[in-house]
Amino acid sequence: MNKLMEAADVVAQLQDGMTVGIGGWGPRRKPMALVREMLRSDLRDLTIVSYGGADVGMLCAAGKVKKLVFAFVSLDFIPLEPFFRQARQAGTIEVAEMDEGMMLLGLRAAAWGLPFIPTEVGLGTDIVKVNPALKLVDSPYDDREWVAVPALKLDASLIHVDRADARGICQIAGPDHYMDDMFARAADKTFVSCDELVDSDFFADPAEARLVFWERAATTGVVHLPGGAHPASCSPLYGFDVAHFKEYAGYAKDEAGFAGYADKYLGASEADYQAAVGGLDAIRQLPLPVY
Repeated sequence: MNKLMEAADVVAQLQDGMTVGIGGWGPRRKPMALVREMLRSDLRDLTIVSYGGADVGMLCAAGKVKKLVFAFVSLDFIPLEPFFRQARQAGTIEVAEMDEGMMLLGLRAAAWGLPFIPTEVGLGTDIVKVNPALKLVDSPYDDREWVAVPALKLDASLIHVDRADARGICQIAGPDHYMDDMFARAADKTFVSCDELVDSDFFADPAEARLVFWERAATTGVVHLPGGAHPASCSPLYGFDVAHFKEYAGYAKDEAGFAGYADKYLGASEADYQAAVGGLDAIRQLPLPVY
């Protein structure tokens, strides 16, 4: 079984109006090369589900997003993603804001084929007022009330991993796989970019196999894109590009806006982008963040 494809093949399977989940977390292990391919496309009116970073900001700035389901949109050391801020303040996107744990429950409900999962998270807060998708339900076993988090069913998910094979086995070697396993299982189709493409025998080693977090049956396609998370990190291979993110954020205050950033960096292909940022060797020399 060979699931290898190109980034353009992935975007060709996406359609206007789809609900697309994007894995990773803020500026960490985002499938940015696949996002850049979306930016080069004519896709519109997407619903994006993401623990957001520059993926969300760029897609909003490019006019690709109709609705955003999110828990936060941050570049970490830049607390609020600047182009998301502009879209949010201008009211150009619909939003459904959730607590971080609530979003996990929504993805888990979709992965498990459930309509919702009850939780006490959010009780006594205004989140149930600002997000009409969240309903209160009575327990059938006692007199308690719960928040019902609806399933976040995805048409497609985009995820970046450290390593994958042609059959769709994916490995995340960093300290946290975030919610990517739930993004993979909650989607009708899951497309994965990887820094390293390995032979299937690689996973015969139990030490390597234990870093596989979802079944290969959940992976629809694999794209070999070394450095494909940049400017986000892909620990332990490389950290996120602080200088690049600072320059990117500066365009939000510049007259050229996001178009100025895209003109300088996006290019016609991922090869163009990586050449503009100094090449793969420069990406892999980025230090890991220290906390």
